[in-house]
Amino acid sequence: MWERLELREIQRRDLVAGPGERPRPDLPAGTDLIPQIKHVVILMMENHSFDNYLGTLGRGDGLALGTDGAPDIVNALPNGQQVRAHHLTSTAQVPDNPTQSWNASHISYADGTCGGFAASVWETVPGADPAMPLGYWTEKELPFYHGLARTFPLADRWFSSCLGPTFPNRRFLISGTANGLIDDLPYDLVDYPAAGTIFDSLSSNKISWVNYHNVRPATSLLKRALGRGGHVGLRRLGRLVRWLPGMTAAMRGNKSFTADLYPLGMARCVRHLRRTQQFFADAAAGQLPAVSIVDPDFDLYSEENPQDISHGESFAAAVINAVMHGPAWESTLLLWIYDEHGGYYDHVPPPKAVTPDDVPAHNPVLSLPSWLRAILRPYVKKVANTDAGPATYDQYGFRVPAVIVSPYARPDFVLSEVLDHTSVLKLIEEKWNLPALTRRDAAATSPLAALDLDSPPAFLTPPDLPAAKAGPFRPPQPTPRAH
Repeated sequence: MWERLELREIQRRDLVAGPGERPRPDLPAGTDLIPQIKHVVILMMENHSFDNYLGTLGRGDGLALGTDGAPDIVNALPNGQQVRAHHLTSTAQVPDNPTQSWNASHISYADGTCGGFAASVWETVPGADPAMPLGYWTEKELPFYHGLARTFPLADRWFSSCLGPTFPNRRFLISGTANGLIDDLPYDLVDYPAAGTIFDSLSSNKISWVNYHNVRPATSLLKRALGRGGHVGLRRLGRLVRWLPGMTAAMRGNKSFTADLYPLGMARCVRHLRRTQQFFADAAAGQLPAVSIVDPDFDLYSEENPQDISHGESFAAAVINAVMHGPAWESTLLLWIYDEHGGYYDHVPPPKAVTPDDVPAHNPVLSLPSWLRAILRPYVKKVANTDAGPATYDQYGFRVPAVIVSPYARPDFVLSEVLDHTSVLKLIEEKWNLPALTRRDAAATSPLAALDLDSPPAFLTPPDLPAAKAGPFRPPQPTPRAH
């Protein structure tokens, strides 16, 4: 009874809570309001829409079928050509197609019709096949994911946090704002949000957290040795030479780990970053922290193109099975979500969203003086191709696959409340009575409705799920030391 009344009180207060306010202002920050859940695990994969992966699931709001039994979806190109949705039978993806840049995402939205996905490639990736965004996979290609989404609560209104690429959306996950970022250029990551990140809130209240990642040892050591100041210095140096193609390619590289989307000092690197294989060891030992973010290898199995999606499915299956079959399963909540749609089609128009703060979306290059833009014309043109569009965060991005995995999950349940990545922040804030970071997470809805905390857990015995298509994932082994 206490837990039921507590959750109702939390939900009632959420309607009026604002940035800096706690769900229970009468209790101190860090108070555990949901004692049944001791571990929150966030598994955020890369670059796929709900319809692209789960549109043919037959559960939730998926792809509409025509009289021939195939999805009845068409996009028109600027030349009038009609592009239909089509089944992708190979799990390998095409390099750089589709694209999820800020500009391409807004073109895809097409004034709320979702009719611009094919045109987004036509206009921003010259020479690429504009039909690629309308491709979709089925249970045959993604058996584990479809089994997972049929077993545990499916969220069919989980939107990415903005109409843009990875970095801004992962920033929303950890801070409730992109703080102006609209692209994936790492030398733009030198700022810090006014209210900090969820990691700051957790640390200040002595709540454990770890970002498990696959950064190579040399890179990880460099980041730790440099600390926040040195790392920021390198990024700022990169900003000075960002128009040089060679330096741009070298600096861009690939994503490292989610916590690094804002400067992370040496002390926090040492205390809160662990390698991927350590996640599996901690899960097996029942020693996961209160909050875990598990990152895939962004080069090999994050599911971003041109990767083979079956490799990412195998990794996600290993993570989810490790949690379900670990000794802490009975008190764990895992969220399987994606950072953004990757340029792939989704038929549900993203609704309007609460603007997180007063920081406008921007790219500094597009704001340079006209004489300097003239000198850097080829680079400016390239940036404009990817970053053109509105300067606001007042709209969600496209839907992404999302499943809530926990022993307390409601069987045969579809959660259709509007959620986004700041719903993860809201969940953590509701759990530990932490203040909201921005207007966006203050207004967010947590996915708690997918759980039944008043009854014995329905999935206390972990269910058997189908094997991933690529077979079992084997976590990378530590590099042997030289003698």
